[in-house]
Amino acid sequence: MLRQIFRQLKPPKLHPPSPLSLFLSRFSNQVEIEKMAGNSDNHITQVLFCGPYWPASHNYTRDYLRSYPYIQVDDVPLDDVPDVIDKYHLCVVKNLRLDSQVIARAKQMKLIMQFGVGLEGVDVVAATQCGIKVARIPGNVTGNSASCAEMAIYLMLGLLKKQKEMEAVLKMKRLGEPAGETLLGKTVFIMGFGAIGRDLAKRLRPFGVSILATKRSWASEQPESNQSNGSAVRSPTLSMESDGNDSLVDKKGDLENLFEFAREADIVVTCLALNPETAGIVNQKFLSSMRQGSLLVNIARGGLLDYESVKHHLESGHLGGLALDVTWTEPFDPEDPILKFPNVLVTPHVAGVTEFSYRTMAKVVGDCALQLHAGDPLTGIEFVN
Repeated sequence: MLRQIFRQLKPPKLHPPSPLSLFLSRFSNQVEIEKMAGNSDNHITQVLFCGPYWPASHNYTRDYLRSYPYIQVDDVPLDDVPDVIDKYHLCVVKNLRLDSQVIARAKQMKLIMQFGVGLEGVDVVAATQCGIKVARIPGNVTGNSASCAEMAIYLMLGLLKKQKEMEAVLKMKRLGEPAGETLLGKTVFIMGFGAIGRDLAKRLRPFGVSILATKRSWASEQPESNQSNGSAVRSPTLSMESDGNDSLVDKKGDLENLFEFAREADIVVTCLALNPETAGIVNQKFLSSMRQGSLLVNIARGGLLDYESVKHHLESGHLGGLALDVTWTEPFDPEDPILKFPNVLVTPHVAGVTEFSYRTMAKVVGDCALQLHAGDPLTGIEFVN
């Protein structure tokens, strides 16, 4: 079923059409194009992707929109965005910080969105004042949260099996070392039980772990198919069978339980959104509360961790291992001292970068561009203003 859905996201294989079907297809496509374009050959809807990173985002979106000549997709260097943003109607921000000054220049902008969920770099208040909608793509309908959950488990296993040490042993032509550990019997603290946290808990259950989780309000838990605009429905092929959150989590808590759960956990995984309340939440006090030798995995945002506190606890040996898919600055400095530790793994912000999730999100962005062009309601996204 997943393979069938995946094939639907990619361009179909072409078969030689009959003359009649070719005529009908061209006629139908032309009618649709004229309808979407408002019968205007001069009106082009401009889509801006900010910066060169995560290239599959703009490449797949171009691929999805290649049959629509009235939609133009550009990827622009980060430093050039302020000078050209006035020409665009839709902006995919990626890792650019869109402050009030840059937003004020976006005179034609209708929608600022993320190719994913993180909008901490966007001044939402300024966008609202300028009459610009801001939105994210819900991760639980694109495969993004599932992909991030898989990456978290990959990083956990990399630390437990001592990946860096194994690479060194291979170079020394030795066998049977190092002795690693298993997930079996471990206690995992999922800090932030949103879409990624839920998908992570589902995938961790078969490993025989105990799961602790914190969430601001458990009363706000809703069925996964519900979205604010009512247009996005979770594909059943992206779900794993569960009886709800009660069966996924052994102990629930909120912000008041952070230090308690840190003391109980063998592994802490941060899945929180970055905002003023959560910035630097993994600090000196939190890390000191963690068990001696416990592991820390971050697949959310680099700013959740206090750099100096993490570095100190690695140096002291209190922190048994660190795995990051996101870092304090991106791209991360390859000469940063933290990378010198043998118990540190870092990946280049690729947890959500999979063929399936990026093709799906490219379709969402492409559909929004087509809907903006036609003046239709926007679907498949979650507005924050």
